[in-house]
Amino acid sequence: MAKRKRDEAHRSAATTNGSTKAAKVQSQPKDAGSTKVATKSIVNGSNGIEKESNGTVAPAPKGSAPKIRKTEKHVDVKTEFPTIQIVTGSYERVLHGISANISIEDDILKATFADSFLFNAHASAVRCLALSPMPEDPSQGVYLATGGSDERVNVYSLSASPMPEADSKGRKVPSMPSLGPNKISENPMNRELGTLVQHSSSVTALHFPSRSKLLSASEDNTVSITRVRDLEVISTVKAPKPKVAGQASGDSTDVGTTPAGVNDFAVHPSMKLMVSVGRGEKSMRLWNLVTGKKAGVLNFDRAILQAVKEGKYSHGEGRKIQWDKDGTEFAIAFERGVVVFGQDSKPRCALMPQRLTKVHQIAYFAVDDEKQLMAVSTEDGKILFFDTTQASDPQEDIPVLNPVAYMGGEKHSIQNRVKDFKILDLAKHEYPGYLVVVGCSNGEVRLLMVNKSELNKPSSDDGLVGSAAKEVYATGSRITCLEAFVMLPPHDIEGGLSEAESVLGSGADSEDSSDED
Repeated sequence: MAKRKRDEAHRSAATTNGSTKAAKVQSQPKDAGSTKVATKSIVNGSNGIEKESNGTVAPAPKGSAPKIRKTEKHVDVKTEFPTIQIVTGSYERVLHGISANISIEDDILKATFADSFLFNAHASAVRCLALSPMPEDPSQGVYLATGGSDERVNVYSLSASPMPEADSKGRKVPSMPSLGPNKISENPMNRELGTLVQHSSSVTALHFPSRSKLLSASEDNTVSITRVRDLEVISTVKAPKPKVAGQASGDSTDVGTTPAGVNDFAVHPSMKLMVSVGRGEKSMRLWNLVTGKKAGVLNFDRAILQAVKEGKYSHGEGRKIQWDKDGTEFAIAFERGVVVFGQDSKPRCALMPQRLTKVHQIAYFAVDDEKQLMAVSTEDGKILFFDTTQASDPQEDIPVLNPVAYMGGEKHSIQNRVKDFKILDLAKHEYPGYLVVVGCSNGEVRLLMVNKSELNKPSSDDGLVGSAAKEVYATGSRITCLEAFVMLPPHDIEGGLSEAESVLGSGADSEDSSDED
């Protein structure tokens, strides 16, 4: 009897102590900084906040401040970006597709590469590439055109979005086996559509003014306009063969050695005017795309050629040509410099590298709604940025401008010539800047990132802007041309056929009919 009373007394005392402790805990304020949790925490290094294993957030240890989001010049400590599809052509006839996943961790650009496709697309060197505008539907493809020295133009349909990790039923998509160090991410939506054989010489330039039309230029002095729907040539513009002054005569002259052909062309944003430059011609030709006839010829006078250091032993011909996005000016690249012309076809200024070197590629890109820059790639591995609205000396007939900024070169570990590059705007992906995809002559593909604020006001004294990823993709081939685009988000793997395949099976689409009217 006494033993039972002692047990009841112990139980009542334990109950009283437990209720007292619970009351003390409830009386304490609910402060996350004073709460102690005995469970093991998982530290998230991106923001300095500790996450508990049960999903709750614990305070950061004393003496460590959480990292603050950088909005003016930098991004978050870790920012994920969409997949980038890169396509390169080479002297070795190889067409190489590369997908790149990029991210920024602590202001350091990182990249992971994977092979999308790799095959011999032509019987000789791949000379040029062109991509069509992006579709709105991820299930539709992006058209890719390749031109080579074998007189052929191949047209492909590339997937606009990367392969998803799982299909619509939740089944994980298996990865492709690889014998090399690079990962393989083959996409079944990448397909060949056909081949164009209308040219009789090497293809020199390609351009998609819209998703329904393809323009191709060749050394046979013709520019062909092809309908993408059925790969039918609907019109051909033929330029006259140039007459070269001072050419050798007699037995020393071989048959067919007169330089001829269209080096490059550019279509005005209105789709009604085209400007072309050709081999052996110190002039540019204007074409009316409405009638398909020549609109005029403008010769390069001595002042223009002297501004870009075209001397007695230079060809004096335009190599590349580009319109700006508004169609208010266009630029023609010569061997060692660039001349910018207005709508009246009068020279505004000349763009020259501070160190005299060869020019390989040019491109306009917009920094904001009011400002645009001209990017020029050079022989010494740099990409120079020029502001065409500035004038160094108004007293000169053709002012010569110096670059306002540059990227690449030895400081970004690029010492070979930049054969081609593409500037991709990442404004839609919460980054106020650009990704620059560079193709070097030694076969390396490099990625560089530059912020818009750096382009407006470079932080370094020498004008160096941007940062380069340490990861470099070596294609193993001598790159001649490059294209790249930002892929759309992944969609259902069973989404359907590409636009070209659906059109070939169902008939004419609305876009083709509207363009032909």
